[in-house]
Formats: sequence, C-alpha cells, structure tokens
Amino acid sequence: MAEMPNIIATPRTGTGKGAARQARRDGLVPGVVYGGGEEPIAINVKFNELLKQLKAGRFLSTLFNLKVEGQEDVRVICRNVQRDVVKDLPVHLDLMRLRRTSRVNLFVPVTFINEETSVGLKRGGVLTVVRNEIELKVTAGNIPDAIEIDLADLDVGDIVHISDVTLPEGSRPMITDRDFVIANISAPSSLKASDEDSGDDAEDAPAEDAAEE
Repeated sequence: MAEMPNIIATPRTGTGKGAARQARRDGLVPGVVYGGGEEPIAINVKFNELLKQLKAGRFLSTLFNLKVEGQEDVRVICRNVQRDVVKDLPVHLDLMRLRRTSRVNLFVPVTFINEETSVGLKRGGVLTVVRNEIELKVTAGNIPDAIEIDLADLDVGDIVHISDVTLPEGSRPMITDRDFVIANISAPSSLKASDEDSGDDAEDAPAEDAAEE
C-alpha cells in the first residue's frame, strides 16, 4: 500500500449552523469525526486543501491519516461530502475513524499490466474492460491501491473473472452470488471476418461434394 495521505484539520469550537457558516466564511469546511469507540469531534478543514484532494479522485475510497492539533493521528475514511447544490463545492464532510482491524466496504480500481507483451493483444486482440473498479470488503490495515491484472499470458478469447484475481488477505468481493467478469480479450474484426469466411467455405464444401456425386 502506498503512503497514506493526510487530512490536516483543526478542532472546531462551537457547533450548529452558526459555527459552520462562520467556518465557511473563514475559508474552511466544517466536518465531524465519529466512530472508533470514541466521542464525535467537530473539525474544520481548509477549503483549498480539501478541494485539491477531491479533484485528485477516489476521495470516498481512500484511507486517510487525520491530523488534528493536540490529538493523536487516526485513520479515517470519508463517508460523505455534502456539496453546495448550485456551485457543487464542498460544504461539510463526515469522517469515520478506523482501527487497523476495522472492516470497510471500498471501491478499488482495476489496473492492467504487461499489455505490451500480452499474447492476445500482440495478435491484434482488443482488451475490453467490463469493470474499472471492484467493491471489496477489506480490513483498514490492508487496503490495496489497486487490483492488478497481468495480461502477459492472456490470449484472444480469454476472460478474466473475479475468481482469477488474487485479493489481499482478509478481503472479499461484495458481489458473492456469481463469478463476475472483469475484462476479456476479444478477437479483432479482421480475425472475426476470417473465421466467418472459413465457416462459409466449410458449409459450401459438402454441397460441392454432393454435386460431384
């Protein structure tokens, strides 16, 4: 797992709409941290820093190290970001504390390696991605950056199911009722056309034999 990104916050004195409005006027986004067997705390996060992290993507599926002045660092995951309905900018966030052994549902991105050496792709096959991400139940201390799929030995017609993927220890897919498809390598149009032509020839052959008889 890559280095855990930080969310740097300050304690928010006062609660309610008045304190939240004042925070926003000061260029801050109010939030709350809850869970982990401790009391909820009110915090403020700098608007510009939060917006940058939101634009980086995958904010709701990233494990963060929360740093609050005067308190020990704690692992958190964002459970909700409220946005202004007109400007679509963050106005409040909810963070949940996690222990290393806590289990949480996350969408983890799928990445593909060795495309340049893939047997099927070198033959002109086309990689069709069915799922760009997979929802997993994982432990907070063992969240993968991505689910990696090696294409090197895959040929035209091969299909990658979730059962073909090695998941981190203690993880499981949230979809459990079927062996769902993640990706496949389909035949190029030229190969499909060739197969169809071959099929036509095969069908014609018996007719010719019959005519000769």
